[in-house]
Amino acid sequence: MFANQYPHFQKGRILKREMLENLRDYPREFLDLYFQDYSNGIIAGANIIVADTSLIITKGIIKHNGKLYTLPSSYEFPYEATGSETILKVRFAEEVNELDFRNLTTEIVLDDSIELANNELELARFKLKSGAKLRSEYIDFSDFATEYNTVNYLHSQYAGFQKSTYHPIILHYFARELLKNRPANPYDIAFALECINQERVQRDAIDFYICNRLELDYQTFSNSQIHKYLNRILVESKRGGRMTGHSQGRPKRMIVD
Repeated sequence: MFANQYPHFQKGRILKREMLENLRDYPREFLDLYFQDYSNGIIAGANIIVADTSLIITKGIIKHNGKLYTLPSSYEFPYEATGSETILKVRFAEEVNELDFRNLTTEIVLDDSIELANNELELARFKLKSGAKLRSEYIDFSDFATEYNTVNYLHSQYAGFQKSTYHPIILHYFARELLKNRPANPYDIAFALECINQERVQRDAIDFYICNRLELDYQTFSNSQIHKYLNRILVESKRGGRMTGHSQGRPKRMIVD
């Protein structure tokens, strides 16, 4: 499970090998400083791999209430088909202070409640039909929104600067698909290269790209809206046309000098 363990160095306590190994293996101060301005969410890794009867969460780092939690090796646990929306959550326990360590632990659960409590973080979700197989590989960008039998990252909370951002797995698919269409729009080229080149794209950059690209008044979008608008841009690029946020039937103006 994810955990955060820090040794207590106090007068009169015996210095133990495990306490020093803890400091050696976890450069805590550097990580805390580097990610101090990031929101709660996934910092790195924690991707989902589907096995025959179990889900495998790859090793990674997450953040909650200003604290970093590490998963040093992959974690595997069973799942089953329920036919209803199932949320893969990390549930954070209360801090426990022992003689040698301060322990911040978590529990990884599958929950049918789509609401997140203050001590919960969503990694992914799925809706699996009885007799079907769950998959974590995607045909194309639109496939991320497939309702059944597919691991869905659209609502996962990925840490960003001061506020959470969109999962990079989804943005990488979008960027590769868009660039294969040889876009001429400079917004498309710049944003797609940003998605491929950066480990994460900040939320404001995504909102500004969509609004400017589709000529919409500036606004912030939900995760589902982001996927809808990015998919709309892909459809346009494949057709070689131009779609904006305004009515497509409005009259065009010609200026004659």
